Amino acid sequence: MQQDYALNAAKPEVKNRPNKLIFSLLYISMIKNVSNLRVLIYNILVLSLLLSIPSSVNSYPPDALFKFKTIVIDAGHGGKDPGAHGNYSLEKNVALAIAKKSERLIKDEMPEINVIMTRTTDKFVQLNKRAEIANQNQANLFISIHCNSSPEGTSARANKEKGAMILVYGYHRKGEQMEALRENSSIYIEKDYQKNYEGYNEKDPTALIILNTFMQKYRKQSILFGELVNEQFVDVDGRKSRGVKEQGVLVLAHSGMPAVLVETGYINNAVEEKYLNSQDGQNAIADAIVTAIKIYRKKIDTH
Repeated sequence: MQQDYALNAAKPEVKNRPNKLIFSLLYISMIKNVSNLRVLIYNILVLSLLLSIPSSVNSYPPDALFKFKTIVIDAGHGGKDPGAHGNYSLEKNVALAIAKKSERLIKDEMPEINVIMTRTTDKFVQLNKRAEIANQNQANLFISIHCNSSPEGTSARANKEKGAMILVYGYHRKGEQMEALRENSSIYIEKDYQKNYEGYNEKDPTALIILNTFMQKYRKQSILFGELVNEQFVDVDGRKSRGVKEQGVLVLAHSGMPAVLVETGYINNAVEEKYLNSQDGQNAIADAIVTAIKIYRKKIDTH
């Protein structure tokens, strides 16, 4: 991984939205795609949404700016999609175990919070459905739990990759595609994936406009929460971490709220696989996530 991003130097909020550039580019995109009825309708809906955005964040009543009440926890992969694997375990099972422990902790320590799981059993859930669950329930935070893996797999090797990593959605950057490509590859085993993800193309100007318009307001919160989780892993648990990174992970791209993907460790590393499968390791990871949620909630409530 090349570098940690200058996450604290996030772009300033744009207060006068939508602007003429956005409308011009959307119009061009609509004309370009006029032969595709699905894309045309999609772009018209996006344009309508942009028109409904107030010119300033201050147009909202103070109490309507943010009310933290719903969290969606997404256990990565599942069913016919096992995810990465170690010598004896599968990512889908580890992710589900940690997700369930996180859910239980939130319910015990923050009973006023509504916790929704994208899956509670070993079943396959399409990536767009995971984000859809969060969007339909108007979640305030989306947490997707995964395990990482390095190219050499489970083969014995000195200095194998290890450590946690937190991903937030961002622009693709050269040389930083591994995690995004691995996670997004799940779409190709879905039935009708071409139809479900017809509009997903990070090179399409329309996609970039939508990203800029709708996700910028959540970017700072996603980074903030990611940094808090990372601090818990490093400062409290004493684990190695690769930090908070920006990637084009599809499940985050479709989430209309602050969202992070937590890579809990390298399952193909024998030492980390043992930790990820242990009760102590899973409890520590869940506790780190939930403690970060508590701190995050206090921080955003004061702004």
